[in-house]
Amino acid sequence: MQPIRFIMVGGFLGAGKTTAIGRLARHYTDSGLKVAVVTNDQAFGLVDTMSLKAQGFAVGEVPGACFCCKFDDLISVSASLREDQIPDVIITEPVGSCTDLVATVIEPLRHLHGDEYEIAPLAVLLKPGHGLKILRDESGQGFSPKAAYIFLKQLEEADVIVINKVDKLDAERREELGSLIKSRFPGRTVIEHSSQNGEGFDSLVEALAGERRPTVEYMDVDYDIYAEGEAELGWLNASYKLTANGDGMLAINAVAKQFVAICRDLMKQADVEPAHLKTLAEAADGTAALANLVGSDVDVELSVSNESQANEVELTVNARVATGPGNLSTIVDQAVGKLSQELACTSVEVSKQSFRPGRPTPTHRMGASE
Repeated sequence: MQPIRFIMVGGFLGAGKTTAIGRLARHYTDSGLKVAVVTNDQAFGLVDTMSLKAQGFAVGEVPGACFCCKFDDLISVSASLREDQIPDVIITEPVGSCTDLVATVIEPLRHLHGDEYEIAPLAVLLKPGHGLKILRDESGQGFSPKAAYIFLKQLEEADVIVINKVDKLDAERREELGSLIKSRFPGRTVIEHSSQNGEGFDSLVEALAGERRPTVEYMDVDYDIYAEGEAELGWLNASYKLTANGDGMLAINAVAKQFVAICRDLMKQADVEPAHLKTLAEAADGTAALANLVGSDVDVELSVSNESQANEVELTVNARVATGPGNLSTIVDQAVGKLSQELACTSVEVSKQSFRPGRPTPTHRMGASE
């Protein structure tokens, strides 16, 4: 039996992994390949899973911890996606605050299941503004040095570094960011990419079709700094049911975009930095809009637009913000209340998880001890 091509697309929160994975999955499907996707999150109720399923892809989910800590779940979920038909390609999306993937996921997979999977180069995406601030060693970058440590470790272990969203960069900053990456992480394939206009996508496909860099030695990771960096982010997954007053209707796009804009304003007032905020607004018939925020100084992005209206809308929120979970929960609740006033609707909380990620405890870790 031909091994399944195993592709992992990593990168820090807000780097654009899900959009890139959706584009890759569509490319492989259009090329006649059978594709499955596995998403990953610290909590349950993941917007990425819903979004990719809505695009028609076979999607499995590993919730509750990173792939490294739930390696056996990654294997079982991947196996379950093979029950109906064996995919040619499995694309996996690790948690955005996760690193050390080569030693805890990729190499254990190769050693334990190498006859089943053919492993592609590890691609890591970065968002330009975030990357420039950290690689320049700027102060006031929005995140602590411990969170920046995770970001840099993600780039260090990458085979392919993808400077994403380059359509938002001028020529001078493109050149600077590329030079900073190449000087700090020599030997990596560096690709400039834009999901918005498709620039660099063919280069990404070509790079993922190649071979991984040989693992000569495993990356040294300080798990104390890693754990503390993750724990500085409040994590919230929640869902709310919105019902228009009387015979009113709710515009799907407005629900998603206005909610995220309200959250951004409240976070600015509270002086907390969002790493990533994703919101899916979905009607009962499955029509949905998806809005994103990847920083306090950027515009809200409506990555999936839907012009329809509905009397009832389910609002699913995934927020990763540099603040405590209690404060984050309060901000999101305030945003839902303000949205209800602006759109003349009532809101009911359906579910909510709000916490700080725990210390990573990998199932397997190759090479150097912690």
